Amino acid sequence: MKKQQLQETKQYLQSKGITNPQIGIVLGTGLGKLVDYLTIDVEIPYAEIPYFPEATVEFHSGKLIYGTLSGKKVVVMSGRFHLYEGYNLWEVTYGIRTMHQLGISTLLVSNAAGAINLTYKKGDLMLIDDHINLQGSSPLAFKGSGTFGDLFADMLAPYDKNINKQLKAIAKKNDINLHEGVYASVVGPQLETRAEYRMLQILEADAVGMSTVPEIIVAKHLQLPCAAISVLTDECDPKNLQPVNIEEIIAIAGKAEPKMIALFTELIKTI
Repeated sequence: MKKQQLQETKQYLQSKGITNPQIGIVLGTGLGKLVDYLTIDVEIPYAEIPYFPEATVEFHSGKLIYGTLSGKKVVVMSGRFHLYEGYNLWEVTYGIRTMHQLGISTLLVSNAAGAINLTYKKGDLMLIDDHINLQGSSPLAFKGSGTFGDLFADMLAPYDKNINKQLKAIAKKNDINLHEGVYASVVGPQLETRAEYRMLQILEADAVGMSTVPEIIVAKHLQLPCAAISVLTDECDPKNLQPVNIEEIIAIAGKAEPKMIALFTELIKTI
């Protein structure tokens, strides 16, 4: 049933002209302006795609966009899906499986996250080197999962070392401060308590968010090389915690976004 759904989704998108993407990109909260750099061929709202969930978060536009970026054919998820929207993990990661079906050979992911490492500041970028899954389940935990890839997917290096090396070199060349660290993924949508931030510090997480990890696990299941960058939008100091201002978080993401776009556009030239 799941494979049949994916096949129908793929056929629909191909009929709309999404034929040979090389790179898949997932844009996180407040990080939608990368599409301004695309030469767009096709733009399809998620609501029109068979079996696709709909993005319900106001900061996620909910469109699949196909076009050219840095000379390469890319398919972009402008808006992602989260457990906290009420979706299951198959639905949360359906876009990744769809892009893989369409033929992508590399996956690039972005997100907005809170800085647990107190040496990191608002507006900084963090290249994810490893992660901690605190969402309570796995996107591979369903009947028939082994028919899509190795059921016991190896997570020794979930983020591609060669791509990360290239991103670090691009950051250095362009004088972009790019941290490298561990991302912890929680369910949300509530933000963390002071005790939870202390726990994340003990776990040696550098940043925390509500996405990305399920997508990366599926990418590894499909043997799809991937990389992910967090835009750090707030500082999560349990000893000096301030009330959350979502508008400020979105504004900080917007200010930091050009640095992320520069990294991705330069990287895509080399892939």
